[in-house]
Amino acid sequence: MNRVIFGLIVFVTSSCIASNAMSKELIREFKGTGNRTTAEFEVKAPWIVDWRTNGDYPGSMAMQLSLVRSPSGEFLGKIATTKWVDNGVKLFNESGRYRLQVNSSLVRWTLRVEQLSRVEAEGYTPKKKKRLQ
Repeated sequence: MNRVIFGLIVFVTSSCIASNAMSKELIREFKGTGNRTTAEFEVKAPWIVDWRTNGDYPGSMAMQLSLVRSPSGEFLGKIATTKWVDNGVKLFNESGRYRLQVNSSLVRWTLRVEQLSRVEAEGYTPKKKKRLQ
């Protein structure tokens, strides 16, 4: 009987630890329209930006999303550019304090900053871009 209880306790404990190691943690979520630089957020590597756009004028919409270091405002690079109802995920492997800079027109956007485990990060593979011919 004691072996069964001990085995059950070990199983439940290891399941809880494994699920915590395998789950995303939402750090910040930003929603809006127009041009904006978000509030500062701090993350540890690895982490992702999960972005989504929506709007009523596909093709006439525009959104550019960039990453900037905080508090200096140093431009670190473009994450996404689109003119369509779209979404995507960008993986980062550097910890730090950042802000997201959004320049948009006729777009409703949602940005989620999520902390990942190493195991989850290994599952992300870059999407191959289609070549224009």
